[in-house]
Amino acid sequence: MENTLGLEIIEVVEQAAIASSKWMGKGEKDIADQVAVEAMRERMNKIYMRGRIVIGEGERDNAPMLYIGEEVGICTQPNAEALCNPDELVEIDIAVDPCEGTNLVAYGQPGSMAVLAISEKGGLFAAPDFYMKKLAAPPAAKGKVDINKSATENLKILAECLERSIEELVIIVMKRERHNDLIKEIREAGARVQLISDGDVGAAISCGFAGTNIHGLMGIGAAPEGVISAAAMRALGGHFQGQLIYDPAIVKTGLIGESREANLDRLKSMNINDADKVYDAHELASGKTVLFAACGITSGNLMQGVRFFSGGARTQSLVISNQSKTARFVDTIHMFGEPKTLQLN
Repeated sequence: MENTLGLEIIEVVEQAAIASSKWMGKGEKDIADQVAVEAMRERMNKIYMRGRIVIGEGERDNAPMLYIGEEVGICTQPNAEALCNPDELVEIDIAVDPCEGTNLVAYGQPGSMAVLAISEKGGLFAAPDFYMKKLAAPPAAKGKVDINKSATENLKILAECLERSIEELVIIVMKRERHNDLIKEIREAGARVQLISDGDVGAAISCGFAGTNIHGLMGIGAAPEGVISAAAMRALGGHFQGQLIYDPAIVKTGLIGESREANLDRLKSMNINDADKVYDAHELASGKTVLFAACGITSGNLMQGVRFFSGGARTQSLVISNQSKTARFVDTIHMFGEPKTLQLN
């Protein structure tokens, strides 16, 4: 799968990032997301594959493109019969977030990305459009920290695993009312908190790399993005756990269904009978082969954002594979016309 689709999925996230970045700083988060969706879908439908969106723009958006269940790939073209034989194409499940951090793009803030994860059919957890309690940590702490432990306990374990003091740890938490007690506990334990407004996929992945000065992600974010994070962290060998949150009273902000009871019924209809189950990265991204790709829209901890120059643009992408056990950073110059000079720095 990596040999067949590796370069293709990089180009998919690159095109989404370039399209969205043209709306950076314009205060139009919906348009920044829309153009990313359109660009991602257009490039995806040129790939010789039989793809199915298992995590997409979601039910909340009533999305006309990249919606859950949509089929993508070359066989969706009007002249598909002349282009492909479906029986010969790889069949995959795809999780996408064409513009992870729409507010970040709209207001010119760091850390937005175009992201996707792929696996063979059935290899990605089809998370409902709920919220998820998340815990991400570096590979050294894998299986030692636990989402059921308190933040204080996990910070002690994390410090021991990383051979540093708690005071040296930096934990990312989304700035939400629901996290006020969590933030207070982390600070009282002695660790430092980096608050983010959006974009916890990048925050989770940063835990998997040394040198980012990010040592953990704690708190509640969107469940679909949790699956994408889990795919990346599984391939990186990092720690990731997620637990679905179905009670609106816990979330406090955002949409999460009509009521706690209705949400429980919905989970049962999706054959999720243990609503409180804690999933690890291997359960959320269970496929034999898992690939993750991201391209920076605005610059963040891991990647530079899109940089335009006369006649082109430069992007930085990341593709992670559990198949080859690699994390590749890809620096690409896109030539739209005849550039006056290529930008190498």
